[in-house]
Amino acid sequence: MGNLNLKLIYRFLGITAILNGLFMFSALPFSWYYKENSFSGIFGAGAITVFIGLLLFFINKPKSKKLQKKEGYLIVTLGWLVLSFTGMLPYLFTGSIQSVTDAFFETISGYSTTGSSILTDIESMPKGVLFWRSCTHWIGGMGIIVLTIAILPLLGIGGMQLFMAEAPGPSADKLHPRITDTAKRLWYIYVGLTISEFLLLKVAGMSWYDAINHSMATVSTGGFSTKNSSIAHWNDTPAIQYIIISFMFIAGTNFVLTYFALKGKIKKVFESEEFRYYFFGILAISTLIASLVIFNQDPNLKTSIEHPMVFGEVESAFRHSLFSVISVVTTTGFVSADFTMWNYFVTAIFFALFFVGGSAGSTSGGVKIVRHIILLKNSFLEFKKSIHPNAIIPVRYDMKAVNQSIVFNILSFFILYMFIFVMGTVVLAMLGLDFLSAVGATASSLGNIGPALGSVSPVDNFSHLSIGAKWVCSFLMLIGRLELFTVLILLTPFFWRKN
Repeated sequence: MGNLNLKLIYRFLGITAILNGLFMFSALPFSWYYKENSFSGIFGAGAITVFIGLLLFFINKPKSKKLQKKEGYLIVTLGWLVLSFTGMLPYLFTGSIQSVTDAFFETISGYSTTGSSILTDIESMPKGVLFWRSCTHWIGGMGIIVLTIAILPLLGIGGMQLFMAEAPGPSADKLHPRITDTAKRLWYIYVGLTISEFLLLKVAGMSWYDAINHSMATVSTGGFSTKNSSIAHWNDTPAIQYIIISFMFIAGTNFVLTYFALKGKIKKVFESEEFRYYFFGILAISTLIASLVIFNQDPNLKTSIEHPMVFGEVESAFRHSLFSVISVVTTTGFVSADFTMWNYFVTAIFFALFFVGGSAGSTSGGVKIVRHIILLKNSFLEFKKSIHPNAIIPVRYDMKAVNQSIVFNILSFFILYMFIFVMGTVVLAMLGLDFLSAVGATASSLGNIGPALGSVSPVDNFSHLSIGAKWVCSFLMLIGRLELFTVLILLTPFFWRKN
């Protein structure tokens, strides 16, 4: 194990397990209120998880508390695995999900805020278990914020490197000079948004139970719903869908920009090049195209899960288009209609959106918009350099030069991302999925999106996948959530060599 400070690593993992176990107890009031038999199972899972955490914490007393890069990589990856392996205990102990493979898939889908599911009848699940399912989203989304702000920049990796290094744009130190205080402020925003959406959804007509679950799933860009038909269940209540659209949009925006907006510094928000591309270049154009296609589509074609979409109405076409576009771009994964049924052209657009992702510094997964911006700018610069080979022309983002090392990092990330996408597709095809389903499942899992194409479309789920395919998708969810390098570096031989 080289010169790794294992006791420090175990201690961090112990803290992770303790917090996870305490969060499990938050599902107990729901089991008690609804008089469910799941109470004892959830309590047992929480107690065991806290006990494991306490053992890891108190047995391991490191001589040095200094965190090296190697320890950081291991803590991040193993921490997510500890969350997932302990987080599946409520499913197993209550008998809600009996297969370890299925329980792990559902759990890591929650923590990675992917939203893919193996449950075929969600509404028959115990209320306490469903709340815990939503809670895994909320923990994962919150954990990503703290992780990306406080840990990944120290390792020099991940999307937030663009804020902490020399890359331009809003940086965490502009929010507050201390990293821990920055994470704390973003945490407050996260909790505040969750409470605000809960209240608005309750006023709009959701039950208090559905409102709290969906607010947790929206702010974390997770996508788990308490209904079999997801948000299509409320297709007759546009107000609910517009509220969810608004909070998906906010959750997919850089949380630092949200902080500026709450402070009244709206100008700073629109000064962000990534936000302008996010709002005007991707969401607006994609929604407009999809709306026009839907509006001119066959009015007899049914496209939603339960209710036929009214194609002849402008508002309906706009709402379902906007909802679906924001859901995919922010990698939330909620469904109000089956976009794969509109037509092949729109389906192709949505598949392209699978590779966009939300803003860096948000709870969204995917490649992230800022990477695309810098990648495209660097590509156009190559044309200029071909004409003026001796010119030194830096890539500029938000009117500032981007360090060349960051450009190389983004190029490496994109190449690796596409390589994993191709390999994942091949492996899933080998494991029995048809080509369209393999492509969709890989893109969805790696981008933490949720609904995909083929047999894993918005109206289907992942329950029919083989055991091997479910573990492959689980691995893709993990590496996609943790920005590829964090996990894959552990698989390299030089990581384990002594310095």
